[in-house]
Amino acid sequence: MTAQLSEPKPVAQPAAPSSVASRLPGLVLCAIAAVVGLGVTKLVPAASPLLVAIILGVLAANLHFLPPSRPGHLGLLRDHLRPGLAFASRPLLRVGVALLGLQLALTDVAALGPGMLVVIVAVVTIGITATMALGKLLKIGRTQRLLIACGFSICGAAAVAAVEGVEDADETEVATAVGLVVVFGTLMIPTIPLLGRVLGLTELQTGLWAGASIHEVAQVVAAGGVIGATALGAAVVVKLGRVLMLAPVLAVLSVRKRRMLGDAADIKRPPLVPIFVLGFIALVLVRTTGVVPAEVVGGAKVVQTVLLAMAMFALGCGVRLAQVRSMGIRPMVLAAASTVIVVTTGLTGVLLVS
Repeated sequence: MTAQLSEPKPVAQPAAPSSVASRLPGLVLCAIAAVVGLGVTKLVPAASPLLVAIILGVLAANLHFLPPSRPGHLGLLRDHLRPGLAFASRPLLRVGVALLGLQLALTDVAALGPGMLVVIVAVVTIGITATMALGKLLKIGRTQRLLIACGFSICGAAAVAAVEGVEDADETEVATAVGLVVVFGTLMIPTIPLLGRVLGLTELQTGLWAGASIHEVAQVVAAGGVIGATALGAAVVVKLGRVLMLAPVLAVLSVRKRRMLGDAADIKRPPLVPIFVLGFIALVLVRTTGVVPAEVVGGAKVVQTVLLAMAMFALGCGVRLAQVRSMGIRPMVLAAASTVIVVTTGLTGVLLVS
């Protein structure tokens, strides 16, 4: 009698960790960095939690607290953190950018008057166009010059991060652009008030100029505080007007990318308007209605700041300074030129309308 062989039983595979569990270690680390960034801002009001967070990420990566993945214990540590870092650098980033909209009311921006609204549009349009053209002359890659152009012309690190979400830039390009925002935006905190006095501008004119020229919202607040109380309010409103330009710029970039990719069936094209941009616009409209309590707006600002700081830390963790150094002096030259363009456009506009 022939023995009947039974089929071997399948070996049970260990259950894969849930996506939430796999992301938790990296997200916790990002949250800690965001809290540290907020703490530094309390001590140094001119600092931005976003900028502090990305610096912490770069330091963690380059001082070997987060070494590259490789065989052995240290590589395993990095592997455990990677899912959370990836989640923070994309989905959380986009939620944070959308929540920016809740800080803007169209009525506040409209109160600046049509002349100042034209100045805001001119600063963003001329700043991006001229920076892109100069970057091309300097033979800087399109994505790098686009990050610099939008970061310097719109709203600093938040704009860099938002453009990265549309353009799929690498971490080194993002870190370079944000680092340049830190350097040149910080230099303008004392420079704009000083130049305002030298040029004989009124406190209001200097405040409008600061809002139209300085890169980061936190840097604008710091400069406005130096100039005076009247200047501070005007500077912040003008700066928020520039933030509002983030939505149309991202929509244009998304449409342009779709056209560049064409109709190839094997390529996933981005949406006509990114969902987080639609969320940004929707929240601007909700804030404009005036139905949102001040407490909710304040709470949303804290959440938005924490999410963006977590995203910045995650992006910083992917940066290697050796790669940044390899990019050379050209991005620094472009950043200096972009600063001059934005500052000059802002001053000319303020003088014409005030």
